[in-house]
Amino acid sequence: MVGTIVNVGAVILGSAIGLAFRSRIPKRLFEIVFQAIGLFTICLGLVMAFKANNMLIMVFSLVTGSLMGEWINIEKGTERLSDKIKHKLGKGDDASFSTGMITAFLLFCMGSMSILGCFEEGMGKGSSLLFTKSIMDGFSAIALTAAFGIGVMFSSIPLFIYQASLTLLAILFGNIMPDAIIVELTGIGGILILGLGITILDIKKIRVLNMLPALLIEVVLCYFFL
Repeated sequence: MVGTIVNVGAVILGSAIGLAFRSRIPKRLFEIVFQAIGLFTICLGLVMAFKANNMLIMVFSLVTGSLMGEWINIEKGTERLSDKIKHKLGKGDDASFSTGMITAFLLFCMGSMSILGCFEEGMGKGSSLLFTKSIMDGFSAIALTAAFGIGVMFSSIPLFIYQASLTLLAILFGNIMPDAIIVELTGIGGILILGLGITILDIKKIRVLNMLPALLIEVVLCYFFL
C-alpha cells in the first residue's frame, strides 16, 4: 500500500502548508477561495457523472442507496465523530471543521483515479497512478485547508481506510472487477461530488454522506445487469 501511504502523506503535507498560509489570508480572500472550490467541485462532478453509461442503474442506486444511508444516518454519525475530534482539539465552535473534513474526503476519494490506482496497486501493477494522484491531492489540500482549516488534514484518516480497503479488495477480487463497473462507479461518484458542490456554495444542503451506500448498490447491480 505504498501508493496510499504516499497519498495520505501528501494530503497531510499540503494541509500543513495550507494552515501556515491560512493565518495570513484576509477573510474576503477566504470567501472567494471557498466559492472557487464550490464551482470547481460542481464542474468536476458533472464531468465524472457524464461518464456513466447506464442511467437506469445510476438512478436506482442513488434512490435506494440514499434511503439506506438516511435510515442508518451516516451523516449524523460522522458529525458526532467530527465533534469529538473538534473538542479534543479545542475547536468546538469551528463550524468549518466538519465541512472541511467531509469535503476533502469526498473530493480525494470519489474520483476514478482513487479506484483505478488502488486496483492497479492491489493487482501488482505498480503505484504510478496513486503517485500522480498524490501530487494533485497535495496541491488541492493546500487550497482546501486555506478555505476550511485543519479539518482537511483529518480527512487523511478516512482516506487511508478507504484506499487501503480498495487495495485489499483488489488483492482478493481485482481480476474479476470489469472496467465497466469502475466507469459506472465514477459516474455515480460524480453525482455525489455535484451534490457536495451545491452544499459548498450554500445553494442547498444535501446530505451527501447518506448517499454513499449507492456506490455499493451500483456495484451489485452492475454485476447482475452489465
